[in-house]
Amino acid sequence: MNRKYIFIGLAVAVVAVVGVVLVWPGAGEVKNYPSSGTDVIAFGDSLVQGVGASAPEKNFVSVLSAQLGRPIVNLGVSGNTTADGVQRLGELDKYQPKVVMVLLSGNDRLRGIPQEQTLANLATIIEYIQNRGAVAVLLGVRGDLLGNGHDDKLKALAENRQAAYLPDVLDGLFGNSRYMTDLVHPNDAGYAKIANRIYPLLRTYAD
Repeated sequence: MNRKYIFIGLAVAVVAVVGVVLVWPGAGEVKNYPSSGTDVIAFGDSLVQGVGASAPEKNFVSVLSAQLGRPIVNLGVSGNTTADGVQRLGELDKYQPKVVMVLLSGNDRLRGIPQEQTLANLATIIEYIQNRGAVAVLLGVRGDLLGNGHDDKLKALAENRQAAYLPDVLDGLFGNSRYMTDLVHPNDAGYAKIANRIYPLLRTYAD
């Protein structure tokens, strides 16, 4: 066979493989995927609870639930730090978790909690979720709340713990009055954008 066509064939194969990786980011590296659990859960702080939304069905968890066509358990508690999250892990024992989204760390920064402690608490939360046989999905929060390479450290934590990861769900929303009700919490439009960002990744692990 002509070397030219061999080279073209190899190039097409490489592009195809890269395409699969881009469409299904880290699916082969995420612990417990596919999970035999049944419940999709959102675990976190006021962003998960939906503070700032005009109605419960307008928070990003409810919007995601509608997009997926299945219920999502909302375990968001306003004001929670990662340490609070560790203390609440027993709440997961009421369910048969398949996927647990974790959105915590913003309040740690606001209260001046050392970044190392935040990361250690998140590691504990991820480990607990995975020990329940579920896929852990770590949702990043950066914006102007969390600097000092926080996003990169969250990504590294997710990779080391074999958790799925989505960076900075507030990207482009933080500080924009079109999408925020106050300095920290999105409005309905902002929560809709967060849901749209999470949906492709969540669908991969929740189906």
